[in-house]
Amino acid sequence: MKFQDYYATLGVERGATQDEIKKAYRKAAQKYHPDRNKEPDAEEKFKAVNEAYDVLGDPEKRSRYDTFGANYHAGDEFRPPPGFDYSQFGAGQGGAGFSDFFSSIFGGGFEGAGRRGGRAARGQDFEMSLPLSVREMIEGGSRPVAIDHPEQGRKTLKITVPAGSSPGKKIRLSGQGGSGSGGGPAGDLYLVIELAAGGEFTLEGNQVLYDLPVTPWEAALGEKVPVPTPTGGKINLTIPAGSQSGKRLRVPGKGLAGGDFVVTIQIHTPPAKTEEARAFYQEMKLSMPFDPRV
Repeated sequence: MKFQDYYATLGVERGATQDEIKKAYRKAAQKYHPDRNKEPDAEEKFKAVNEAYDVLGDPEKRSRYDTFGANYHAGDEFRPPPGFDYSQFGAGQGGAGFSDFFSSIFGGGFEGAGRRGGRAARGQDFEMSLPLSVREMIEGGSRPVAIDHPEQGRKTLKITVPAGSSPGKKIRLSGQGGSGSGGGPAGDLYLVIELAAGGEFTLEGNQVLYDLPVTPWEAALGEKVPVPTPTGGKINLTIPAGSQSGKRLRVPGKGLAGGDFVVTIQIHTPPAKTEEARAFYQEMKLSMPFDPRV
């Protein structure tokens, strides 16, 4: 039985972090995926990469593997020590479709267990983020999304976002995960919804938040002003007289999944760029004594 150096298979050091191992696996899986690589040995290398990640990507399996691996190199003859208790090392778990070496440690027997081409093994599940705008979360619907698949590289998938979806919700795409081994089914791909950066709307639970710039006279005197809504279009919102920056105005039921649309007033002062503007501010100072810090 030849020892398999899973670290060498993935091209990482033995002290690599789990994140480094995951990145190396994704790179190698893309390189050797049979749908992308037509070299004769691509499929075998792809299986080897999957087997290596099955072990090193699982901290418990990795610990078991490291128990033996310290004194071996790739190609060395390997045999567990006499009297080795497989039950302590997960015997009978996970050897389907992998090599005899894998089965000798994880498959519950040294001779003939879990040979390549035996029972089918399901592919890994993958999880990726799906940035959406507030409007896309509220309205939902079908749409194409481009993703960087860990094994297959850049691809476009058509998905359906349920209306009212909030950050953290997962959309399951059956069979779009990692490839199975030994003829087993592919895993699933989970898209985790998150709020896309750079939008004019933000979220606080199921409340949609918007900062509304207003002039000092709109805030002081009160006025109706147009406000963009999370689902498009505008509404005329009444600014109460005497409003200050930070005041919140609520539009019930216009947020996410029945939440409110909350508009926060932000008073913007016109710049004093001309002599006339500076004279106007000086007149205000003299005729309207006011200290906001008192």
